[in-house]
Amino acid sequence: MAELWFYHLENASVDEALPELLTKLMERGGRALVCSQEETRLDHLDAHLWTFRDESFLPHGRASAPQAEDQPILLADTPENVHTANMLFCLDGADPGDVSAWDRVVVMFEASDETSLARARALWAAQKKSDIAISYWRQNEMGRWERKA
Repeated sequence: MAELWFYHLENASVDEALPELLTKLMERGGRALVCSQEETRLDHLDAHLWTFRDESFLPHGRASAPQAEDQPILLADTPENVHTANMLFCLDGADPGDVSAWDRVVVMFEASDETSLARARALWAAQKKSDIAISYWRQNEMGRWERKA
């Protein structure tokens, strides 16, 4: 059954939190699609995931590139699952579409981004009426995730 998780970033940015979550997913053998409708975000992540740590990187590609289906992590502007990922990460207010098509959808939004916050609230309200398991996660002062709802 699909799960929809909302990650409210208050003490970290997407640049800090996303690579950590993707690393944990890959350690478990998972695959991810990272979706944003902002091309500048995708361009930035494309470079950042190679360099976010000195000692490691996250192998990934763009959904529009050749052999995208072979990549463990794809960056895309639509939530089309061309590489059989089990998790979808939605950034910048990206619409996940049919949430039930995934094992888990993570909607990430920074506290300072009012547009993404409003879209996340609207999605929460719409999905609350569905059969999808929904949870809300917020960072504590130590930067750890705590389930709040």
